[in-house]
Formats: sequence, C-alpha cells, structure tokens
Amino acid sequence: MDVRCLIVDDNERFLQVACDLLKRDGIAVVGVATCSADAFRQAERLRPDVALVDIMLGDEHGFDLANALAQAPRPPRVILISTYVETDFAELIAASPAIGFLSKTRLSGSAIRNLLTNADSP
Repeated sequence: MDVRCLIVDDNERFLQVACDLLKRDGIAVVGVATCSADAFRQAERLRPDVALVDIMLGDEHGFDLANALAQAPRPPRVILISTYVETDFAELIAASPAIGFLSKTRLSGSAIRNLLTNADSP
C-alpha cells in the first residue's frame, strides 16, 4: 500500500525537491501547503496517511499545526521536519502529537516508513 503524504513547508523550493524525492521513493505526495490554514483544509479534503510539517512555517509554528491536525476527525500521522537539529526542539517534539522528527537532510521514503512502522509497534 502506498503511503499518502501531505507536505507542509513555507519554502517553495523545498516543497518541489521533497515532492520529487518522495515520489521516487514510492511515497504518494497527495498535496503540499505553505501555511497552516491551507494544510488543515487539505488534510480534511485529501485525508493523507502522514503529514510532514515544518517546525518553522514563516510566522507560524508547526507545533500548533500538529496539535490542530491531531484534533481532526480523521487525523494524519504527523512527522515534524526541520533544517534544525532534533535536539534544538527535543522537549517540544516529545510533548507534541507527532510520531517523530526528520531532519530535512535525511528525508526519504524509507525514513518515513520506519517512523510509521515504529509508531505502530507496541
């Protein structure tokens, strides 16, 4: 089964590169968004399995979006992404409803699948 993914990032160039990379890795990128409001609308409409959410969305914070998505009727799994290292946000990541964190430099289909598999393990 394909993993259906929504990518949320305020950097248009990153969105393009990430879409291309993940599609080559067998991830079905069903949508992209550059702000929380658009991401929430797309998540409700497209019902992705996973949402990759940038921690820093311009003037917005990905943690707020992760919390909002977790309250949706059919919430996607959230993976937080950033160019920053995980330790910079470790406590906030742990307190969030996200199933994990990926550095943008380590983004791949296999990394996403690993986080999803680990989240499903008891």
